[in-house]
Amino acid sequence: MAARKRLLILLGSPRKRGNSTLLAAEAAKGAKAAGAAVETVYLQGLDIKACTACDACQRKPGSGCVLRDDMQPLYPKLKAADALLLASPVYWANMSAQMKTFFDRCYALATPTGHAFKGKKAGIILTYGAPDVFSSGGVNALRTFQDAFGFVDVKIVGMVYGTAWKAGDVKKNRALLKDARDLGKALATS
Repeated sequence: MAARKRLLILLGSPRKRGNSTLLAAEAAKGAKAAGAAVETVYLQGLDIKACTACDACQRKPGSGCVLRDDMQPLYPKLKAADALLLASPVYWANMSAQMKTFFDRCYALATPTGHAFKGKKAGIILTYGAPDVFSSGGVNALRTFQDAFGFVDVKIVGMVYGTAWKAGDVKKNRALLKDARDLGKALATS
């Protein structure tokens, strides 16, 4: 019997019931239904400092980040996960500050033999208030994820994104909810 896939979901919304968070919950349902072990991390409440560009993690590769904050317990979880799902609202034409700060701190996972994310699968969920992914700036967030994951050899299994202005609006979009569940299944089975 194959081992259960481990999916780590990272929520970048400051709202506990925000639209990207609700879509991530649907993805979690899909992943669990497909047999994955799912853990969700809500970034908003964590003390994650901005990267200081000290490069200590690169002078002694594999040593991790010298900043002692709530990223420390996340590093082993990130390494152990088979797949990652990053969910964020689009603010000022890109991912949320919470997600960007987290993402920057993943620099400490790079080593001379590759990044700890190498070979993992990933999924992206974005929500925005504007009518489409271009006018919202969501395309910038998608490109950021695509470029960063491509650089560290992570395969993006799927991206789910759509318009939802007020918290909870996404519940009205059945197609988007289904797409999120399908993304969770794909992350659990790919």
